[in-house]
Amino acid sequence: MHRRHDPTFFFATLRLPADMRPAVHALYAFVRQADELVDGPGRAPDPASRRQALDGLETELFEAVGPGSSNPAVAALADAAVRHDLPLAELRAYMDSMRVDCGPVRMATRDDLDLYMDGSAAAVGRVMAPLLGAPPAASEIFARLGVAFQLTNFIRDVREDWALDRMYLAREDFARWGVREEEILRGEATAGFRALVAEEVDRARELFAGGAAAVAAVGPRVRPGMRMALAVYLRVLDRVERLNYDVLARRAALSPWEAGRTMLGSLRAAT
Repeated sequence: MHRRHDPTFFFATLRLPADMRPAVHALYAFVRQADELVDGPGRAPDPASRRQALDGLETELFEAVGPGSSNPAVAALADAAVRHDLPLAELRAYMDSMRVDCGPVRMATRDDLDLYMDGSAAAVGRVMAPLLGAPPAASEIFARLGVAFQLTNFIRDVREDWALDRMYLAREDFARWGVREEEILRGEATAGFRALVAEEVDRARELFAGGAAAVAAVGPRVRPGMRMALAVYLRVLDRVERLNYDVLARRAALSPWEAGRTMLGSLRAAT
């Protein structure tokens, strides 16, 4: 599942020590299952039913910590939690954010977006921190890094999210820059829209600035994989800038060869 849905992250995970990889795959599989309940081709037809399915998956996870589960991803994550002392309670906030995604999404304020990302991204970062061997004091560094990854995805995917009736850029920022939703619908990257996206790129870069501290907080065996993931996402921000912040005309994704070259370059830079 990890290799099929997110090959870049999968190959970055291969740079981790062998004893950590199954737990990372398990965490990815669980959050991917939640995503499939919200957006997958077999999702329930209405928001209430999707939220009910998420409720069932969440209940299954926390019951699995005791008696076990027939769901391989849930069973694997419960096992990983025991082996690595993972704070799985953080995933309750993650599931709350997934429930938001069950219907049309509009973020009224920046605070609303930050609350959403605390569940959808920071919570996952807090689970990853002990898994990667970081000390408890570094947990919030990993939370910020998770938000940086998530915000970069939102910047890159404005057009794709809009097609799903979702807008993760705050309406108060739309008003401040004079951006209107009908312009997004037309695919029109106005000067105001570009300025808004540029502001978000700067915000993501500020969050990524803590990446060096996160890398330093883990052991040498873990650092190559982390550097690889950081390099790829920073390159996505570079591409957004090269597009002059017009993420409506085309998606600011890296081609397979560019992602591969970036990952290889991150390894060379570390030697």
